[in-house]
Amino acid sequence: MKYAAVVGYLGTSFSGWQRQSSGIGVQEKIEDSLKTISGREVSVTAAGRTDAGVHARAQVISFELDRVWRPDKLLLAVNFHLPPDVSVMKIAHAPQSFDARRSALWREYRYLVWHGNAFPPLLRGLVWWNKFRWNRAETLKACALYEGTHDFGAFCKTTERPERSVRTVLKATLRRKGDLTVFTVRGNAFLTNMVRIMVGNLQAVGYGKKDLDWLAALLSGRTRAESAMTAPPEGLYLWRVGYGEGTPFRTDGIE
Repeated sequence: MKYAAVVGYLGTSFSGWQRQSSGIGVQEKIEDSLKTISGREVSVTAAGRTDAGVHARAQVISFELDRVWRPDKLLLAVNFHLPPDVSVMKIAHAPQSFDARRSALWREYRYLVWHGNAFPPLLRGLVWWNKFRWNRAETLKACALYEGTHDFGAFCKTTERPERSVRTVLKATLRRKGDLTVFTVRGNAFLTNMVRIMVGNLQAVGYGKKDLDWLAALLSGRTRAESAMTAPPEGLYLWRVGYGEGTPFRTDGIE
């Protein structure tokens, strides 16, 4: 039986989403929980990978079990064996054709930045504390440049840049409330470190170190070395994933 689930996690203590030889990935914890309740190895597919220290509000996964479970019972069973910083928020039966990664139409990430000289301790590890204040008008123009289909090679970790680095950004917006800035970006797919480098380049423009012509040039397939910094992982969240008709979560995991 095929299942789909929405998973939230605090990525601080994990080496990323993916199971790996060194460090612990979120995938490992979920697969171990499913193995415990099913008595066999279970492979989980996720809508998107997240780096070490990156969080997820609504990661979507798919997997198969031999037994037919009521979704509410399966949710309780899986969560019982998960650590407190990982939780399955929603489970549904899925058509056999559903694949959390291949069926996704888009992924949306949000990056949270706290500006100013004072920082609320309760937000430590959850947002990027950036003491610089950005020029709002310039960063909004920068977001507009991100939208559309571009070669984002300069926005990818050098060692993981693929042969084809063209991606489509469906929307890129900034919202500010007091000292908190939220960068939202939605795209069909993302390169390694792409969102964090997008934020680092927003920082360069917003603080006046770089101009919009520089940013526009980066979008033509320049090298990573020509970009600005990679923003730290703690401010980044996989926020939601979009799916079409006939899938368990037609619009996204959780509103």
